[in-house]
Amino acid sequence: MGLTEATPQRAAALPHLDPANYSRHALHSPECNWVEKNCYIDIWIELIHSLKQEPLAMLAFTVAIDFEGDQWTFFKPPHEDLKALYGIDVQELYVWRPLIEHAVEHLRDGKFISTEADAYWLPDTAGTDYRQQHTKSTIVLNEIDVASRRLQYFHNAGYFSLEGEDFNRLFRLEAAPDPAFMPLFAELVRHDRAVPRTVAELRSISLDQLRKHAAWRTRDNPVQRFRVRFERDLPAIAQRGMAHYHAWVFGTLRQLGAASELSAAYLRWLDPASAGRFEPAAAAFSDISTIAKSLLLKIARAVNAKRALDASATFDQMADAWGRATAALESL
Repeated sequence: MGLTEATPQRAAALPHLDPANYSRHALHSPECNWVEKNCYIDIWIELIHSLKQEPLAMLAFTVAIDFEGDQWTFFKPPHEDLKALYGIDVQELYVWRPLIEHAVEHLRDGKFISTEADAYWLPDTAGTDYRQQHTKSTIVLNEIDVASRRLQYFHNAGYFSLEGEDFNRLFRLEAAPDPAFMPLFAELVRHDRAVPRTVAELRSISLDQLRKHAAWRTRDNPVQRFRVRFERDLPAIAQRGMAHYHAWVFGTLRQLGAASELSAAYLRWLDPASAGRFEPAAAAFSDISTIAKSLLLKIARAVNAKRALDASATFDQMADAWGRATAALESL
């Protein structure tokens, strides 16, 4: 493993967090259409929430998603936005030695590590991936206890812990040397120069970011392109069964629906006085989120029954909502 007896056995970037009593942000409440968005934005929502800042402020980028041909944008907060809003710096971590050694050193110095991980060893995914299938995900390491083989980490909609065999396997402590193994991608998250901004300051900075991201929106209606691809791919999706459907829906309707739900929440946060400036766009994004969730269930039933599905009316509604969101943003 490379750790010596002189190496500190316990380290935490943000001490005193307790997985058993952790209160997640409202963006991960059970009332959301999409409690879990995608693994990367989810960890940032909870990490910034734990640093006692408002994660809603970073969500301007969600308005600029697009249909990429076989999937919707896997949306992630731009690092320059995080630095401007919160004073958080994100850099790639060069994993030149076992990840656990990097973890002990950097967590001890108050830095977080964001890293790819195998969800097979993440107990918070019980019922889906945990001990069932090997799936790449992203977690943030916060507290590690090497002697006790225990890790506390951010993942998906909350803050969790793992230990024992899960710890050993996650860090490959008992794996034989394998020259073919490629280290997982990791990032170093520094918050030592974090700026505790007021809500008004965050809104001012975030509004500038919204202008930038809104200007980057696609010029056409990507829902129409998505519709053409869906109609072409549906027979193959139905033929390949539910496992293939779940992979397809994660990259398509879940990304579209979750990003739209976040856009709506963001715009309403940006306009707290209900002056009406952002509500038409927020309402349109809310409609996209709800329609996407409804379509997801319709497609699941069709795939499970291996029957045809005419989703044209639903796509019409979703394309109309996208058009209304675009018009509302342009009017601003």
